[in-house]
Amino acid sequence: MRRIILALMLVVLAAGVAAADAVYLRDGRVVRGTVLGFIGGRFAVRIVGTGAASTGRTARPGEDDGEIQFFRARDIERVEIDGRSLEDARFETRTVEVTLGPNWIDSGVDLRRGERVSVNASGTITAGRSRIMPGGLRSTDPNAPLPRAAEGVLIGAISDDPRAPIVEIGIGREFQADRDGRLYLTVNRSNYTDARGSFTARVRRERDFGPVRRNDTAGNRDPNSVEEEDDNIFSTTPSRPARTRPRSQGNPNDPFGTTPDDNDADRGTRELTVEVPGNSQGTDTGVEVRTGDRVTISATGTIVAGQRVGSVSPNGRQGGSSAVFGNPRYPFPQAGAGALLGVLRTTGGQQSQPFLVGAQSIFTAPADGRFYLLINDDNYGDNSGAFIVRIRIN
Repeated sequence: MRRIILALMLVVLAAGVAAADAVYLRDGRVVRGTVLGFIGGRFAVRIVGTGAASTGRTARPGEDDGEIQFFRARDIERVEIDGRSLEDARFETRTVEVTLGPNWIDSGVDLRRGERVSVNASGTITAGRSRIMPGGLRSTDPNAPLPRAAEGVLIGAISDDPRAPIVEIGIGREFQADRDGRLYLTVNRSNYTDARGSFTARVRRERDFGPVRRNDTAGNRDPNSVEEEDDNIFSTTPSRPARTRPRSQGNPNDPFGTTPDDNDADRGTRELTVEVPGNSQGTDTGVEVRTGDRVTISATGTIVAGQRVGSVSPNGRQGGSSAVFGNPRYPFPQAGAGALLGVLRTTGGQQSQPFLVGAQSIFTAPADGRFYLLINDDNYGDNSGAFIVRIRIN
């Protein structure tokens, strides 16, 4: 049905011109004539003359004028109707608002392996005291999805597979899809609780006019199965709802070597050690817990929790008015400044209330999610040092 509509549009456009249309082929030729329509998966063009088809020059009177030729869409670079380009029909463009939150942003664009896609971005996200643009900051974030890339830079990944490579996009980039799947976008930063604003990403991909290759029974693309052309090539709506891709789920550098799909029987006892900086507002431990997991934590070392508080242990500052009355500005008001806290961010994107970890703590995971550690404070700018935290999961 969409092909019929496009053909009618082309006929209407062509009706008002006389030998003024141009078809630019990928091999460098320019075919001049009248575009009659889109028929049987091909553009039908009434040629001005054979010479024009081969050289792009204006044909002489009587030089094979009126011959109709057909050209596959995949062989065409662009089509102009009396100087008006059909680029909008050849390319699909989608605008996506990319916020900094617990999940990657679903672009609504499904890609095929080998397909080229370009993304250009603008806008500003404010995080803490930093104004972040799509090109990122000069600093890096060791806990971000791409630790060595600029903090806050726009990044993308194809499919919700946590092992899929991450592409650094920035202000703009064109790249080739390495697999079939939905394109997801996010901001390269580990902490998102203090972020507001968004990037505006413009995703542009060439419509696929080629034949559809069906999946086999295992869900893999079958290279030997070639069927009809895709009737949805002119659609600008997402082909299907996509699964949520949590920012931290299934980190390829997961120190436990597990993914959310691992069997419970294979998990056993796991243990690792992480460093939590004194200015941490959310350090990703890389630990995925499941409901009922028993987590044992021990922490050592000291940090400086500002000039007034000075050096403290993982239990935080002892004594003082805040220890008696609490400080409502702290993530955990009942604990002292500098205390080590924990947060669980569930796979559904919800965040638990911060809870006290201190120097020793044992808790049972109330839900599936990712485990983060942070420092109890209301001003992190003058903090320093780090705690060494040992995590054991049964």
